[in-house]
Amino acid sequence: MKFRPVNRYVHVEMPEEQPHELESGIVLPDDFKPTEEQHTVATIKGWADDVKFKNLLWEGHELIVDRSMVEEFSLGDQKVQVVLENYVIGIL
Repeated sequence: MKFRPVNRYVHVEMPEEQPHELESGIVLPDDFKPTEEQHTVATIKGWADDVKFKNLLWEGHELIVDRSMVEEFSLGDQKVQVVLENYVIGIL
């Protein structure tokens, strides 16, 4: 099943998070998560027809997005990640 975004959304794929290994001997709580960068690079998988800058996009290229504004949901066994065009910071 192919997902097609609408309403100014861009379909993206976020990079896989790598587990953080601590090299110091300090013991931290199991639920501790290091601070993440606010922005990240995501790969373009598709976009809605009403995205303002759609003529600058193509599949497989990369965007800089606000990580906290990426929405994720399941579509069958597929994980889908989208971001509203307002939270795209730049195109690489």
